Amino acid sequence: MRNTGSGPEPDKRTLRRELLRVRNGLTADDVRETAGGLAARALELPELAGARTVAAYVSVGSEPGTRTLLDALHARGVRVLLPVLLPDNDLDWGAYTGPDSLTEVRHGGKMALLEPAGERLGPEAVGEADVVLLPGLAVDARGMRLGRGGGSYDRVLARLERAGADPALVVLLYGTEVLDRVPEEAHDRPVHAVVTPAGPHRFR
Repeated sequence: MRNTGSGPEPDKRTLRRELLRVRNGLTADDVRETAGGLAARALELPELAGARTVAAYVSVGSEPGTRTLLDALHARGVRVLLPVLLPDNDLDWGAYTGPDSLTEVRHGGKMALLEPAGERLGPEAVGEADVVLLPGLAVDARGMRLGRGGGSYDRVLARLERAGADPALVVLLYGTEVLDRVPEEAHDRPVHAVVTPAGPHRFR
């Protein structure tokens, strides 16, 4: 685990800004080169090996690349669900059936996202997943995740908890984004594992 320093604990906004600055310094080649390793390490997780349905996401920009992993899961016959961003920042879901099933969508002034073009399955569909792959900017030694701050996945996790669903929660990151500690709030929930191109780390 990388140490965040010996000074006062940074707040979420400050830490997000620093982590995004580092990510934004990556080239397209950097992202491409790590995507294969990330997929290979993720597929080693027993939770993914036995999963029938996986809720995932399509990486954008300098996020750790997920496209190789999505295609590998789909080729295995796994049902892959991908998010559709709603106007209130909640998430609907649709099925991934290959690269041709994605469409580019721009939500207001935000970065264009790749979303499933087919049938909308409803926000509750995530409850069918055996594994939920979560985007994030960092995870700490306790399994606490730092997201981008939009709140979409906080709603997803709250929805799973209300439904009594207990999928494996896995975050995909670069190795430098596994920290000693990230700031947390009362609603934050720990994840089960983080996967980096160097390998997985399970928390509970």
